[in-house]
Amino acid sequence: MGDWTKRFGLKGKHALVTGASKGIGLETAKVLADAGADIAAVGRDREGLAEVKAAVEAMGRRCVAISADMATADGPVKAAHDALAYFGAIDILVNNAGIALIDRLEDARVADWDATMAVNLRAPFLLARELVPGMIERKGGKIINVSSQAGVVGLEGHAAYCASKGGLNMLTKVMTVEWAKHNIQINTVCPTVILTPMGEQVWGQPEKGDPMKAKIPGGRFGRPMEVADAILFLASSASDMICGHDLLVDGGYTAI
Repeated sequence: MGDWTKRFGLKGKHALVTGASKGIGLETAKVLADAGADIAAVGRDREGLAEVKAAVEAMGRRCVAISADMATADGPVKAAHDALAYFGAIDILVNNAGIALIDRLEDARVADWDATMAVNLRAPFLLARELVPGMIERKGGKIINVSSQAGVVGLEGHAAYCASKGGLNMLTKVMTVEWAKHNIQINTVCPTVILTPMGEQVWGQPEKGDPMKAKIPGGRFGRPMEVADAILFLASSASDMICGHDLLVDGGYTAI
């Protein structure tokens, strides 16, 4: 059967993780580093980036902290170029950065809609476009797009967020159709509410959070590590036959 740790190991790989300064991104950077990968940690919070850099380097891995704003058209391109300049190649792209600006449709602002689409949908497209040529040249790579259960079902007050995540799921499928032939596996993880700073902000009030939690058969919200572990699987060779898939990390929310 061989050594299962080799199938999940990432020794010699270089991973770029956006939104790496906190929450799911921070845990993902640490989990991938623990599996052997060097990390390009991208974010806006310089203190958070310093934390993840220290954590990764404490594991004996290399880490470059890249300050870039995924809401701009230049930020994702800069992040990709800086990571390539430091490591020479990126084997794993984790598009994790995301925002959720909550409002009912009739009250939604165009600026909020545009900002949500920029971070949640345009940035993953731009990063993949910059990094995939190198993956094609090296005949392999992994792209994990962090989506949401909101990309699968509609949530009241989440029009822009749901639309952006649904778009990300479909972008993942088009990436698969175009790039799987180059041995690049592209998948999404679709979490339920995760207890990150953003999750706490949106769902932290009992009057809003409790009804959502009651809809989850597992009976609780998720933890960042649980999403990071799913990302590790999709980043590893253990998932080489999985492509164009939406992996639901939702405690069963979408099963009912």
